[in-house]
Amino acid sequence: MNGSTVILQLICPDRSALVSELAGWVAANGGNIRHADHHTDSGAGLFLSRIEWELDGFGLPRHAIEPAVSALAERLGGEAQLHFSDELPRVAIFVSKQSHCLLDLLWRSRSGELPMEVALVISNHPDLEPLCGDFGGRFVHVPVTPATKRDAENRILDLLEEHSIELAVLAKYMQVLSGDFLERFSQVINIHHSFLPAFKGAQPYHRAWDRGVKLIGATAHYVTEDLDDGPIIEQATLSVSHRDEVEDLIRKGRDTERLALARALRLHLCRQVMVYRGRTAVFA
Repeated sequence: MNGSTVILQLICPDRSALVSELAGWVAANGGNIRHADHHTDSGAGLFLSRIEWELDGFGLPRHAIEPAVSALAERLGGEAQLHFSDELPRVAIFVSKQSHCLLDLLWRSRSGELPMEVALVISNHPDLEPLCGDFGGRFVHVPVTPATKRDAENRILDLLEEHSIELAVLAKYMQVLSGDFLERFSQVINIHHSFLPAFKGAQPYHRAWDRGVKLIGATAHYVTEDLDDGPIIEQATLSVSHRDEVEDLIRKGRDTERLALARALRLHLCRQVMVYRGRTAVFA
């Protein structure tokens, strides 16, 4: 089934019969449900739901679905987000000099594996511009120094607005976004080269090697003002041994970085991630 779908994400106070009420609302409007996933956080007294149904044959016209969903969420005392699977988010990929995550995302986007439109590639170095040209993407070089950081971030924010960017992906972008930046543009996913919460910050592979770990990993997470502390979306791990040097950990770690970031991005793009109370519920 390849037809367009409607995706509803809802968080509301928990009570009995919510699943029946939501499914009944879709059915009453002639909707055919493809996927329905629910979770109750008993400690917080919250109910989380993701329901996806076919757009074809649904009783409400497309423009009327959002106000109807808003009224439903208000009646339930919750908050809702509505998405359509045929609307491809416009994405900006941020990079520095390392190409492995960027190449992987561009290839997956071109092949249709990641439902998005890569509208921009932004970098604080010019090195990867020829690579982006091979994929037909627009590359913008925005240098960043401690003295020019504020101006550089303002330039980047202008670019995101100019190109109607919905999501930014930090694919080995070796700069920390400021709180002011995140206040103006908060939809950002980062890949960190460790199995968080272990080894936050710089040089995690070096510190992992110093500790003699037998497992390395990568973590894709939403970006917050607290460094490497945002809600986790996806993690990948790989076994290492005493024979591995730091360079081996870095080489092997690139595989976990690519995999974790691609998985996390697909989950986000398919609207399978819900953020609440500083954490995520992932309906995979």
